[in-house]
Amino acid sequence: MALNGKTAVVTGAAMGIGRSIAELLLQNGAKVAILDMNETAGQSLVETLNKEHGPDRALFLLCNVESEEEIKAAFQKTVETFGGIDILVNNAGIFNEITWEKTIGINLGGCIRGSYLVIEHMNKLTGGRGGVIINVASMAGIGLLSCCPVYTATKHAVVGFTRAFAAASVASGYGIRMNALCPGFVQTDLFSSIKSKLGQFSNLAGANQELIEKLGVLTGNEYSFPLHLLMQACRSSRGLP
Repeated sequence: MALNGKTAVVTGAAMGIGRSIAELLLQNGAKVAILDMNETAGQSLVETLNKEHGPDRALFLLCNVESEEEIKAAFQKTVETFGGIDILVNNAGIFNEITWEKTIGINLGGCIRGSYLVIEHMNKLTGGRGGVIINVASMAGIGLLSCCPVYTATKHAVVGFTRAFAAASVASGYGIRMNALCPGFVQTDLFSSIKSKLGQFSNLAGANQELIEKLGVLTGNEYSFPLHLLMQACRSSRGLP
């Protein structure tokens, strides 16, 4: 299979898009470390995945992406268990315009923190074997959602970080490629709770609903095609570095 012998780390992978990404990577031959703050959901998922894809293919690690120490420990445990890290998917994210500092800390800070810390394991200049980093942004990273300016700002920043990091890695010879995915509306727990977390601009919930009705919401297998863009990003015409 395309990713046989490769190891992936996916943050925020116990549910939603992160879970689907982890499943897709396993289906394509990779071993996967699932990082999340929801220990119950994460452990249950790993048990299910190891039954479906074979023993010891998936590993759950409790990790808060706002903590440098926890990310470092999770990466080290992944390396000790699977022998390295070839793919990092920075998927962990929240939607909360009320506690907006935390939204910035997780959506943007977690992405940057994970990317910088995984360099230690991937950088070809220091003995690594290269790798791929995928950042899960949003259509709010290339457009705007007027009801949630902070969420929009974090996803724009993720796209900008991706572009700059990718160029810097090439110029530096790290052997690390970085891409961003920008999904539309997807039926997840995060999506279901939007109305209760709009905060300052909750008066614009109606406009947001109009956009949802216009663009639609992907559910279940309906977003399996967009997720295959992730596989293209992981493999590319050159394969993994």
